[in-house]
Amino acid sequence: MEFKVSNKQIVFPFPNEITLHVKREDLIHPFISGNKFRKLKYNLLQAKAEGKTKLLTFGGAFSNHIAAVAYAGKENNIETIGIIRGEELEFKISENPTLNFAQNCGMKFEFVTREAYRTKTTLSFIEELKENHGDFYLVPEGGTNSLAVKGCEEIITPEDYDFTHICCAIGTGGTISGVINSAKRNQKIIGFPALKGDFLSDDIRKFVSNSNWEVQLDYHFGGYAKINAALIRFINDFYEQTNIPLDPIYTGKMMFGIFDLINKGYFPKEAKILAIHTGGLQGIEGMNKNLKNKNLPLIVI
Repeated sequence: MEFKVSNKQIVFPFPNEITLHVKREDLIHPFISGNKFRKLKYNLLQAKAEGKTKLLTFGGAFSNHIAAVAYAGKENNIETIGIIRGEELEFKISENPTLNFAQNCGMKFEFVTREAYRTKTTLSFIEELKENHGDFYLVPEGGTNSLAVKGCEEIITPEDYDFTHICCAIGTGGTISGVINSAKRNQKIIGFPALKGDFLSDDIRKFVSNSNWEVQLDYHFGGYAKINAALIRFINDFYEQTNIPLDPIYTGKMMFGIFDLINKGYFPKEAKILAIHTGGLQGIEGMNKNLKNKNLPLIVI
């Protein structure tokens, strides 16, 4: 896969000589965006090395991961299979921008109940998938494994070593793990989970040995895919002022948290903050459909 080098933009100068930059990982690839590109890079190489001709993975209705895997399969001439949470979605593919995109890329779906989906990592479930779909290369939900972390270690480059703080959204923990591993020990890494709860810290510890990181637990807005009018307003204002789009699941919550922490005096004087834009913009269309049904403001893109 070829990609365009990401750029950094100074977004805002703040009081106390604090500056905030954005690393535009979302510009790496038009369809395999940001951290999904990084996570898939070495997994695709491993699949090819093993002679696999199928990728099988898991995701929900508006999964960035499902969309990215589908396009990566199309681009690399590898069959893709998506195990989708929610059997009712089987009859709503045309109404769902993410699933419709993935299907147009050639991905085949198996829709399972939410109860069955919770057993997706068990040996019996995997064996049943092998019986149904034959030999495949398995990519975990969200793409996080050791090869994904290896790819995400390439997000931070030597030109980023002069930042005092690096901020990253957290889904499954793979991206921030790579960032922690490649950052300098004097840099502080701050994660902003999209999910409610502190269980992700344990997942991150499986891949890292450094201790120069923390997880901020106050900016999930109620849990995964939960948003409100205040977050939508922030995302739209940010886009209007910077021309940088944010998604409401990951980067919007991260950026909201960064601004809030700056205003609360969390960062020291002259802090130089780097925010990693991990992509995820494909999910905005689906989110806007839900927002419209709830009579909430739409996200401007």
